[in-house]
Amino acid sequence: MSYIQTMRKLIGNEMLMTVGCGIIIEKEKQILLQHRKDRDIWGIPGGVMEPGETFLETAVRETFEETGLTAEQLQLFGLYSGEKGFSEYPNGDKMYSVQIIFLSNRFSGNLIHNTDESHEHRFFSRNNLPNLLPNQEPFIQDWVNQVNLPVIK
Repeated sequence: MSYIQTMRKLIGNEMLMTVGCGIIIEKEKQILLQHRKDRDIWGIPGGVMEPGETFLETAVRETFEETGLTAEQLQLFGLYSGEKGFSEYPNGDKMYSVQIIFLSNRFSGNLIHNTDESHEHRFFSRNNLPNLLPNQEPFIQDWVNQVNLPVIK
């Protein structure tokens, strides 16, 4: 049972504070996004840190679980906090997440589609992004704007 599942048994839908880690995967100046099943919206691969994991371990594990890709040579993209870190899921679960985001343009493996969490994965250019998860807009917009790294917000 994951940390989130254990905590949800204890607190139900109440606010849960977490550390989220994700990877902006670039290929030919495009970003890899996943079309999420739980909200019918797009975002980067990533997820919540499990007890004992490092930021890098979490980001690589979550990305592999969600995409089938192993990201390599990760660089710190940014640290994100503030109001945009809040999410309320369709089932009523509330979560606030501090987000550690990495960047990688080197990866191996075969991209998978239609996982437990996503309908599909697709690369998008900076000027043709789909509807994004609100809590991911800040760092995806920073990627679009090609800001100096690392970002701390």
